[in-house]
Amino acid sequence: MPLSRLAALHGVATSYSPSPGRTVAVPDTAVVAALAALGVAAGTPDAVRDSLAAGEAKLRERLLPPTVVCWTQPPATFRDAAGGSALAALPAGTRLSVRTEQGETLASVERERLPRLPLGVHELEATAPDGRTARAHLVVAPTRLPAPPDRTYGLLVQVYSLLSRRSWGMGDLGDLAELTAWAGRALGAGFVQVNPMHAAVPGAPTDPSPYRPSSRRYPDPVHLRVEDIPEFAYLDGRDGGDGRDGEDGRDGEDEGDRDRVRVRVLLERARRLRESVLDKDALIDRDAVWELKREALELVRDVPLGPGRRAAYCDFLAEEGEALEDHATWCALAEVYGPDWPRWPQGLRDPRSADTARARVELMDRVDFHSQLAWLTDAQLATAQRSARDAGMAVGLVHDLAVGVHPGGADAWAQQEYFAAGMSVGAPPDAFSDQGQGWGLPPWRPDRLAESGYAPYRRLLRALFRHAGALRIDHVMGLFRLWWIPQDRPATEGTYVRYDAEAMLAILSLEASRAGALVIGEDLGTVEPGVRETLQEHGVLGTSVLWFERDWDGTGLPLPPDHWRADCLATATTHDLPPTASRLTGDHVELRDRLGLLTRPVGEERAEAAADVGEWLALLARLGLLEGAAGGVSEQSREAQIQAVHRFLLRTPARLVGVWLPDAVGDRRPQNLPGTWDQYPNWRLPVADAEGRPVTLEELAASPRLHALIEVVREDGTVGGRGHEREPGCGRPAE
Repeated sequence: MPLSRLAALHGVATSYSPSPGRTVAVPDTAVVAALAALGVAAGTPDAVRDSLAAGEAKLRERLLPPTVVCWTQPPATFRDAAGGSALAALPAGTRLSVRTEQGETLASVERERLPRLPLGVHELEATAPDGRTARAHLVVAPTRLPAPPDRTYGLLVQVYSLLSRRSWGMGDLGDLAELTAWAGRALGAGFVQVNPMHAAVPGAPTDPSPYRPSSRRYPDPVHLRVEDIPEFAYLDGRDGGDGRDGEDGRDGEDEGDRDRVRVRVLLERARRLRESVLDKDALIDRDAVWELKREALELVRDVPLGPGRRAAYCDFLAEEGEALEDHATWCALAEVYGPDWPRWPQGLRDPRSADTARARVELMDRVDFHSQLAWLTDAQLATAQRSARDAGMAVGLVHDLAVGVHPGGADAWAQQEYFAAGMSVGAPPDAFSDQGQGWGLPPWRPDRLAESGYAPYRRLLRALFRHAGALRIDHVMGLFRLWWIPQDRPATEGTYVRYDAEAMLAILSLEASRAGALVIGEDLGTVEPGVRETLQEHGVLGTSVLWFERDWDGTGLPLPPDHWRADCLATATTHDLPPTASRLTGDHVELRDRLGLLTRPVGEERAEAAADVGEWLALLARLGLLEGAAGGVSEQSREAQIQAVHRFLLRTPARLVGVWLPDAVGDRRPQNLPGTWDQYPNWRLPVADAEGRPVTLEELAASPRLHALIEVVREDGTVGGRGHEREPGCGRPAE
């Protein structure tokens, strides 16, 4: 059919296979909408015919695709989106030249016989014998990403949930730096994996989900430790420490007194906010935290920067350039017009318009304020990663990349030419949701990415790798294809749109290699055949969660440890799943029942959950891992079972083993309960013990239960970072 041929030409699917041997056709309306979002008319038979003819003619006439990939491992061939040779169809006698990132020009008269190319994104030019010319972006990348260190373990934590006796009502970057220093030095951990630190969309209330951000490139200043900003120490007067004041000294003294009072009030409010969250069943109030921090940061900004600090800030502005200016401008405009740019005055919806340029000048003070916040947050992220590496961590911080961004946020405004208008990312109906999922995130246009040499993707990765030892990519299958859902339509009426995985992986490999960082792909759930194998081929580690590792092609029973893959991060749970204690007790079933989320009678759900746990405990018992845990229902027995689960993870060949930090103290509450919005306090729970009492970072460091679990994780001698011998009085407390 013409529509099917047109769709295939642009990477739009007309059907998909949710399981082997089963094919589901997608609605024509979804195909037409996806094509329209790619700038291809297909609304009528005539439009389909005309678009198909134009597309096929363009394909026949082009010399080069917009982006070409060259892997460094032999054979070093130039690859296109389909994985074939991008130059095979060039006419004989075509001359090639490459203008490298470094400014050097390399020439050849033979196809695919260019001299050895440096890593980078270069410009490839082809000149055919008939005089036609074409240019393409040439990505030269290592075939494999950096290899993981010898097996190491690390902690998994949502930073906002990690409160200390110094944080202001939610975990911050100061807490993260303390955690990495302690975990590396006292516990021998090799990494700490955190939630996305992306900037959130401001609001009342703010969406607390770190997976629907305003910007993925810039971190959120709500994570700042205000007292760690150098200028905060000088908030004892407006003279900035240079001795200048009013004509007779009294005005400066009065202002200094006022500032000292305001600082004391702020710190007292911060103490009360912190203490309120540490009460049992209390929730993190992100908006209250930000209100307090913003007031403090406005004060801090009034302290003049010293010459060295000013130079560092100017360097940051120069390095970030237009991207930071756009981000800060959006933040300033959002203060005036609200955080949903499609609702702004028409002239401000375009970041390059004359109206926006005028507004940027008028709001220059606020633009500078938000630029400084980005700089300060970047600096504290750098401190946290430096703290991790100084503590001997082999990897350090593992940052998290969300699938997409909020449609009304800063990235969608500044980069709107790269986003598919009127479409949302999600997932088709599957075993986890018979209605599919819609995430409300606009997808990138694969055609515009390719035409730009994947410029926004490159800049994003470079920013995230800046202070990371590894990057976790949420829904890594999105490098290959994404489920596009037309606006205002259910997830069942979407279709897959394919990306150039060859180029996406090459850019990822290039930027990770430049940073010396690992990449972990979240590849849980339904995965297209061949995807995991391709990721493994390029050195992208997978994600293996204990409860999902079964012999799905055979008995269906829990997968023995020696059958697990080695190239993965192995964990007992994730932020989207019940903590291990909840899984063992069946609390997660009771929670979903209370919230009315079950689709079957609660008795059936309980029985299935109990059978699932029973099969795993039986395997643990057969392996001799259930020391002191079999048959018990006490909290001590549950603690022993959690230890047994982690002993099992150590029996697998997994290169990385992750410990969900709340598991270490028996927390039973999931940080996020998929399928809920206001029914459950997603992303607002502090780390707590088995009774739901919040546990501070200081209490975690002194927790016998935590240290007992970590000793289990480290007991085989091959897992860990620096591996210090603990001095008396250090690490685990005396009992």
